[in-house]
Amino acid sequence: MFDQSQIDTLRDAPVPPGRLLIDGAWREARDGATIDRLTPIDGSVLTTLADADAADVEDAVAAARAAFADRRWAGQAPAARKKVLLRWAELIEANALELAVLGVRDNGTEIAMAAKAEVGSAANTIRWYAEAIDKIYGEIAPTDDGALGLIHREPVGVIGAIVPWNFPLMIGTWKLAPALAAGNSVVLKPAETASLSLLRICELALEAGLPAGVLNVVTGRGAVSGQALSMSMDVDALVFTGSGATGRRLLEASPKSNLKRVYLELGGKSPNIVFDDVGDIAEAAKVSAAGIFRNSGQVCVAGSRLLVQRGVADEFVAALSEAAAKMRVGDPLDLTTQAGAINSQAQLDQVLGFVDDAVDQGARVALGGQRILEETGGYYMAPTVVTDVAPDHRLFRDEVFGPVLAVTTFEDEAEAIHLANATDYGLAAGVWTSNLGRAHRMIRAVQAGVVHVNTYGGPDITVPLGGVKQSGNGHDKSLHAFDKYVDLKTAWIKL
Repeated sequence: MFDQSQIDTLRDAPVPPGRLLIDGAWREARDGATIDRLTPIDGSVLTTLADADAADVEDAVAAARAAFADRRWAGQAPAARKKVLLRWAELIEANALELAVLGVRDNGTEIAMAAKAEVGSAANTIRWYAEAIDKIYGEIAPTDDGALGLIHREPVGVIGAIVPWNFPLMIGTWKLAPALAAGNSVVLKPAETASLSLLRICELALEAGLPAGVLNVVTGRGAVSGQALSMSMDVDALVFTGSGATGRRLLEASPKSNLKRVYLELGGKSPNIVFDDVGDIAEAAKVSAAGIFRNSGQVCVAGSRLLVQRGVADEFVAALSEAAAKMRVGDPLDLTTQAGAINSQAQLDQVLGFVDDAVDQGARVALGGQRILEETGGYYMAPTVVTDVAPDHRLFRDEVFGPVLAVTTFEDEAEAIHLANATDYGLAAGVWTSNLGRAHRMIRAVQAGVVHVNTYGGPDITVPLGGVKQSGNGHDKSLHAFDKYVDLKTAWIKL
């Protein structure tokens, strides 16, 4: 972990313009277009990014295809690829302070979280998949003596990866590490409001020995470069984390182009369900507050709906509100800050609009609900608790992606299950109970890819993350992530 003086030495360090990485070389967009990158800390211009167009994207895809075709990476021995990825993880750790501060200046996550969930997670993820490279085998089918059936695992080819702004390093490496470990080439499209730390680790990947063209990066507007990537006839699979609206456009691009596979993680409206046998209310409330307000609620698995049994509702909401009110919101480069900035002015306006809509529909703001620290020029919002939220309210149904908790009460287990599943999403959930049987019933009944019991958050790289319903398809993390990046090829040999 860093100390404050180390962080402060980099607080105002100049940030060079972000450029495109194509075939191992850093370059401007073909037409020279750039985008100003505003820091959410104070709203000032941090640097500029190259604004790629469709021609730039096709340059990157062509470089990735050439690298895959000549097998400069896929053809290396597993041990050789493993060595490069392990070196990459080492370089990320060696540059952890620089990466963490750069990322925080770019997207506003509090530094204490960024050090662990961004830089630490990225290095650990790359190392974990590197170690898996030479431990996953093909298969021999159970045939008769006259034939030999072999099942090979082969890389898919060119992967397009589009990642969001909330945890660019963590989510980016969830996609990059298994894709590269499997031998694919990649074209990465970071979010225009959080590209800088990803650009830097890609620079470190080249330093670690990753061959030119195997990893390419195009920055810029998603509606242009992201759309071009989705429509490319030479991208074999597309992986994405972000909004449902964008996910739908990516799916639509598949049949309009080359029928590329599309894997989507589209966020959620995750229920955090508290029963009256919760036990330690103060501790559960503290953990639940962190589960929605860390990173200012900009977390895909955030427990954004509190479903609480009526018998403990008043006590639990009071305890959670007390914990939330004590959270320090502010300068994300201060180690004592517990919730940093909203990523952009547009995102802040959207979140505040959800609160206004909830009040108009009859809900009540019990805590927060307003922008704070506006004098800094940055984008900050108080942790917000909204009670009396009904199932037909927009705040109950739709993902906010901000520090807003919707509170709804329930009478019994059956109603809790009904309310938990009464959204289009199914990414994560939490259950608080001291009844082991109830815990297992809820795990089975709640429609979600991850169900936390008597905690919220914390699953590591060893377990998969993926959603059901409109939270997407496919999985990040764990060995199951390889399923997106390999093809099975059967060899049938007559003996």
